[in-house]
Amino acid sequence: MSISRFLITTIVTIASVPSWSEAFVEYPTPQQLPHETILSDSSHSSTKKWTLNDCVAYALENNITLRRSRLSTLSASEDRRQSKAALLPSLSGSTNQSLGYRPWQDAGTTTVTNGTVNTKVDKHYYNGSYGLNASWTVWNGGRNTNAVRQNEIAEQQAALQEAETANSIEEKIAQLFTQIVYLQEAIEVDKASLETSHKNEERGREMVDVGKMSRADLSQLTAQRASDEYAIVEAESQLANYKLQLKQLLEITGDEPFDVATPAATDEQALEEIPSLQSVYEQALLSRPEMQAAELTVRNSDIQIAIAKAQRLPTVNMTGGVGTSTNSLSNKGWGSQFKTNVDMSLGASVQVPIFDQRQAKSSITKAHLQRQQALLDQQDSQKQLYQTIEGYWLDANTNQQKFRAAKATVESEQQSYDLLSEQFRLGLKNIVELMTGKDRLLTAQQNQLQAKYMTILNIQLLKFYKR
Repeated sequence: MSISRFLITTIVTIASVPSWSEAFVEYPTPQQLPHETILSDSSHSSTKKWTLNDCVAYALENNITLRRSRLSTLSASEDRRQSKAALLPSLSGSTNQSLGYRPWQDAGTTTVTNGTVNTKVDKHYYNGSYGLNASWTVWNGGRNTNAVRQNEIAEQQAALQEAETANSIEEKIAQLFTQIVYLQEAIEVDKASLETSHKNEERGREMVDVGKMSRADLSQLTAQRASDEYAIVEAESQLANYKLQLKQLLEITGDEPFDVATPAATDEQALEEIPSLQSVYEQALLSRPEMQAAELTVRNSDIQIAIAKAQRLPTVNMTGGVGTSTNSLSNKGWGSQFKTNVDMSLGASVQVPIFDQRQAKSSITKAHLQRQQALLDQQDSQKQLYQTIEGYWLDANTNQQKFRAAKATVESEQQSYDLLSEQFRLGLKNIVELMTGKDRLLTAQQNQLQAKYMTILNIQLLKFYKR
């Protein structure tokens, strides 16, 4: 299996980060090293080494997708607050001010002053009205209270969706981090192989000089050395690409240096006891956010049924209002008009559905169908969860067995290759046998390395699902 395909098919959702870091023994970051140590190597002090926990913590604060999920949660909270406020009466105030003009008005106001009769015709006049109005839905079959419950569930679902998004980001970071760790160790194996190829090539030149090897055989050794150099360049390119993906996931832009603090995985971690399949599944049913979200969907469908049934029940509303008005044509003053023109009202209305063109019945039927769909979705989620955990459990067991076998194979191939190298040096083995032995050793080392990291990864995934 090539390096580029390692862990590509691993799709996981982890619940928290610290356990990932527990899977490896991390090197200290520059901030954790003594001051003297930092000063002794200026090339490392200028670049921060990102640990796995550093990457996750930074991504949870800055990742754009997760920030969008948080906004959705805040929006759901506002919907819940609004539905609760809808249980209270509403109160509104209004005023209306207007000017009027009667061009053909011929009647007016007559007054007598000192024996003189004066008639005044007001063609311009002014009106003002002021009012307070209140309304309250006393009862509507429980639709308003059920709406509050629905919005509370929607808020919880938004929070769970945010948790799922965070888990997805953490999972991707852990995947990339594991890729980086694997590639860096694989590069060291390739470098060791390249060093051996250099030695074989030099030995081949010496044998050509003394006439014990043909130049055709030497060219094969040279090609082997060039192939190892190409493998290192390719692996380093893939390593740089994974680091770039991790940097982009953290929403880090710019050309500042970015590197990770490479942890070291031990053989003991790959050989530790694998959690049981059933215990992981039972705990995941209780703790995984997608399982909780599926349960909330079923509860929401129950509430929707109650809301649909409420369409057949009466609705009771109460209204009330107080208002007054003023007019410039009146002989009374503004204050007197404001008082004497006060008008208050209080009323109640009852709406009883008689024939609604089958709207209520259709709503009830659809609500029941929606509940059945929610139950099927819940069962499907549980099935997918079990399949995912079972896949990780099988991979953990299979790769652990492969790792045990690969360790023995590497030891055997190493001894065989050491013997072949000595025999080749003495001229007892030909170039084909030497190159075949070297290829077998390199394959065994890569298989051991891959099985080791696959085992550690899948064991940790099982632990995450069991949290």
